[in-house]
Amino acid sequence: MATARQLEHPKTGLYEQDFLAWIEDQAEALRAKQGGALDWENLLEEVESMGRNERNAMESRLSLLLMHLMKWHWQPEKRSKSWMQTIREQRKAIRRILRNSPSLRNHVPEMLPEAWAEARDDAAFETEIPLSTFPEACPWGLDTQVLADWMPE
Repeated sequence: MATARQLEHPKTGLYEQDFLAWIEDQAEALRAKQGGALDWENLLEEVESMGRNERNAMESRLSLLLMHLMKWHWQPEKRSKSWMQTIREQRKAIRRILRNSPSLRNHVPEMLPEAWAEARDDAAFETEIPLSTFPEACPWGLDTQVLADWMPE
């Protein structure tokens, strides 16, 4: 167990030497409400990182969902159970993320343009359909189509 003195110097302390041990130490200090034993700088960094990770996971899932919806719509002759399974799995994962972090729902509309741009590029690459075939902006409603049990025809 690290002492407060070791944690005051994160470059030479437990945070840099053994991340799991640092987490356990910080959890114990939090449980005991020992503010002086907390590595505030690194705790703040890790908490902010957790928020970024949640947003990145959502945007990644959204992008993959959009790519498969594009492929489904623009390559109907190649539709497969595998594509349908990917669409279903991404929607489930998105619902799970939103269930665990409901406030993230407010950020999804602002993620849509970047997720669409990535999905558009990936769909063009994967299908070999010209990029210009796909609209520059998502033509589907986020709540009524993309995240709902809807399939483009």
